[in-house]
Amino acid sequence: MSEGKRVLVTGAGGFIGSHLVAELKKRGAWVRGVDLKYPEFGSTEADEFELLDLRRWDACLQATRNIEEVYALAADMGGMGFISCNHSQILHNNILISTQTLEAARLNGCRRYLYTSSACIYPEYLQDKTDVEPLKEEAAYPAQPQDAYGWEKLITERLCTHYREDYGLLTHIVRFHNIFGERGTWTGGREKAPAALCRKAAVAKLTGNHVMEIWGDGEQTRSFCYIDDCVEGIIALQASDFTEPINLGQDRMVTINELALMAAEAAGISVTLNHIDGPQGVRGRNSNNSLIERVLGWRFKVSLEEGMARTYRWIEDEVKRALESSNQGDELLRALSSSTVVRSALR
Repeated sequence: MSEGKRVLVTGAGGFIGSHLVAELKKRGAWVRGVDLKYPEFGSTEADEFELLDLRRWDACLQATRNIEEVYALAADMGGMGFISCNHSQILHNNILISTQTLEAARLNGCRRYLYTSSACIYPEYLQDKTDVEPLKEEAAYPAQPQDAYGWEKLITERLCTHYREDYGLLTHIVRFHNIFGERGTWTGGREKAPAALCRKAAVAKLTGNHVMEIWGDGEQTRSFCYIDDCVEGIIALQASDFTEPINLGQDRMVTINELALMAAEAAGISVTLNHIDGPQGVRGRNSNNSLIERVLGWRFKVSLEEGMARTYRWIEDEVKRALESSNQGDELLRALSSSTVVRSALR
């Protein structure tokens, strides 16, 4: 447990980071949040919040001063539309953030360090069909991640392992499988599939045009884990002595078409799916949770349908709020219904 500990959360202005800060505060930790920005959807609950660029060495040293435990969430990331088109930026920025934050934590005497990796580290050759076997942790090698985002995550996993072996820093490695929920990015190009589909369903409901765009044929498969379950899992992992990489996600695989229909059901409408060209990522991916269930006793509690319903309600309110503050309502709705939304549409 982190009760009474001095804890650092990097990426605390982001989706998972802001939820994690709030939960750690409930559990009695003293929390410093660090990010390039404050939380987009509400104020932070951190005891201290510092705007720092963790690509800079001096910023990493400042962030980790007088800290016992680090939750390293900071990364340049987004949904498939972003990570498939920004390989150089992602690899450059995330290597700087990851390597320097870890070294600064060691130099400043931090005791525990939790690194947030991703299911994107798994080999592409194990994910080339829709009906795939759930991915076990040992399947990461021989390595062949699909993109730069996955390669950086895998390299930093190795670095965390060597820091534990060489320096005695207790490192934990968690591999997220598509975390979603309220207060996450829902437009602008970096949003993940659940948020994008909830946005499109909300626009379809508000306009009466019940058509939703889907990249590809929509038969690509994934599993999705609700944010509350994710936070529970990573806090439990940080408190443990388990040091090998571990999956965290739901182990229920659905197609993107099915996920879109869940969003429409949450909106209370029937929709037609319009399949268009666009990045799809690997053909299929699912999480094998046997290790996390055995080691931590963790299992997700919130069903995918319930998580999507909660997320939809929040995003519909956000869409309505954006419309109320815009003097170009029709143009904004057209932009929000698209699979290529740009943030300027909200300005």
